Amino acid sequence: MSGNRHRLLPVHHDVTRFCAALLLVWVSARAIAVMQGPSVLTLDAANSRVTIDVGRTGVLGFAGHNHEVIAPVVQGKVTYDPADWQHSAVSLQFDASALKVTGKGDSPSDVPQVQRAMLSEEVLDVKRFPSVTFTSRRVSVSRATTGAVDLLIEGDMTLHGQTRPLAVHVSAGLDADGITVRGGFPLKQSDFGIQPVTAVGGTVKVKDELLVQFVLKARRSS
Repeated sequence: MSGNRHRLLPVHHDVTRFCAALLLVWVSARAIAVMQGPSVLTLDAANSRVTIDVGRTGVLGFAGHNHEVIAPVVQGKVTYDPADWQHSAVSLQFDASALKVTGKGDSPSDVPQVQRAMLSEEVLDVKRFPSVTFTSRRVSVSRATTGAVDLLIEGDMTLHGQTRPLAVHVSAGLDADGITVRGGFPLKQSDFGIQPVTAVGGTVKVKDELLVQFVLKARRSS
């Protein structure tokens, strides 16, 4: 019996080492899963751009030029997991009073009046409604390639104190530093209770439907 007990000891040690190895593999796998899980990125305002193309109408509409408006200060976060894009999320916000008429396509003398009209209580009413926000509800993949993916982002946009659903098609490119998202969408001012700009004695008017285009860069926090 004594000899048999001695022969069983190596087997016991082998089982112990095997269990320890399994535990190490499990812990390592969990650590890798956490490292490869969803990443929360912060929007890089300096390398992001939102441009709003505003078509003209009225007396001067024949000229064919658009007003160009930019949103120079954009804040937000992007949460994404390349292994499961459906669990991604986007939240964006910018200061409505920071919207700026660039003057592209406008007479220099018209720009200040168009700017004032845009921010006034008759249009954006930025004193009462100081921010514009977008929060996603669902993200789905329409096409994916190596290092890039086309997405449909559905969410809610709040503008001029009113919230409306919005669906945006975007192209997202991944790099070591984060993600760059490009896209655009039409937006009707009247859907948000906004009266399109009229200035310069009614000779400068804008169309109800705007075209919003953007390039947003989000980076990992240092």
